[in-house]
Amino acid sequence: MMDWGLRPASMADVEAVAELRAVVLRADLERLGRYDEQRVRQRLRDGFTPAHTWTIEVGGALAGCVALRPTSDATWLEHFYLAPDLQGKGLGSAVLSSLLERCDREDALIRLNVLQGSPARRLYERHGFTVETEDEVDVFMVRDPVQAAPGN
Repeated sequence: MMDWGLRPASMADVEAVAELRAVVLRADLERLGRYDEQRVRQRLRDGFTPAHTWTIEVGGALAGCVALRPTSDATWLEHFYLAPDLQGKGLGSAVLSSLLERCDREDALIRLNVLQGSPARRLYERHGFTVETEDEVDVFMVRDPVQAAPGN
């Protein structure tokens, strides 16, 4: 497993993360007939909240991004993007496991949405997410908090 870390995001990260989002989502959005090179970046800019966002770093370099946005009834896992050359190597699973452990300690219900047909859906299913609803573009998933065994 590669050495990685999370760093609190700042507004200075928004353009690099917007570009990463465009690269990561392009194939799925094109397949769905929804790719627009300006809109894919602008949607990230519009929803970027540094207070709830971390950059994922490998070897001190930007490797990805992830956000946990609290709402009144759940925590939303958002903006989870990994550089394509780092996908499929266990990094996403390691980051997700770390975040879910934190959410479980807070007894937080987690929600997310993933694009129809995205390989990321399998990652989420392996970590206990189930489909709540879906439409022609998005699959909305949920994960109940996992309770620690007594004495742990």
